[in-house]
Amino acid sequence: MKTVACVVQPGFAPFEFGVACEAFGLDRTEDGVPNFDFRVVTAEPGAIPSKLGFSLNVDADLTFADEADLVVICPVPRELWNAGDPRVLDVVRRAVARGAWVLSVCSGAFVLAEAGVLDGRRATTHWMYADVMARDYPLIEVDPDVLYVQDGTIITSAGTAAGLDACLHLLRQELGAELTNTIARRMVIAPQRDGGQAQFISRPLPVAVNQSLASVTDWMVENLREGLSVEQLAARAHMSPRTFARRFKADHGATPAAWLARQRLIHAQRLLEKTDFGLDRIADESGFGSAAVLRQNFARTLGMTPTAYRARFSCARSEAEPAA
Repeated sequence: MKTVACVVQPGFAPFEFGVACEAFGLDRTEDGVPNFDFRVVTAEPGAIPSKLGFSLNVDADLTFADEADLVVICPVPRELWNAGDPRVLDVVRRAVARGAWVLSVCSGAFVLAEAGVLDGRRATTHWMYADVMARDYPLIEVDPDVLYVQDGTIITSAGTAAGLDACLHLLRQELGAELTNTIARRMVIAPQRDGGQAQFISRPLPVAVNQSLASVTDWMVENLREGLSVEQLAARAHMSPRTFARRFKADHGATPAAWLARQRLIHAQRLLEKTDFGLDRIADESGFGSAAVLRQNFARTLGMTPTAYRARFSCARSEAEPAA
């Protein structure tokens, strides 16, 4: 992926627009991250009003979007959800047809829905609007409980911050885990967030954060090779296993086992990128135990084998340890 077109329309949401700019528009070559040719485009160049009253001067029309490797769709006002600009809808259809990435942030998914490219696919949008999408576009399998969904080359995201999660998800596939972590560190956000929108729906904030769980998760990451049971982890947190499991899922949006599996996968990705270790050693060091289990997790989560992942993203230096 080298070229990115961010489509804005009248009434665009500034924060969600900024998400695309932050993820794909900044020059991070000094950190070793490839630079994208990022351009903001619109159907009618000129002053494009935002929903907050100020305008953005956009000089480029939609021509570049027909060549871009990624087309990002920003949210539009609700009155435009079912009455999209036909020029933008055609750009979206052509992008999907030629196999380009298409990513929507928040209610930008309604533009994709109106274009018809989500029919027969799984998708998401902000939890407040998921029922509306399911009602108005019954051919779409709307999942209201996730931060983002990838179906083929189309990625839809939930509200606001979930747009960053979706962008990082795409960057991991294009740049690998190590460079994506570099980008996330620059943003000062987690490179990979577990959980779903259910964490944020009509739920009061806890009075205080249980700091003991932070120490437990730190210890888990430092001991990925160990066979970590809920009972063992609960003991470190000075809780019963049942209380620990319930509190862990409430705080992290995932069970201890699912969270641990994700951390092991991330560590395995880093080892594949930065070392020449054999699969057996990587499986051992990341806590999967065997190369077979490592392959199963890669296939299920990333849709590729560890060998294919290494071939695509390896940045192992010549001094890396020889394969085991």
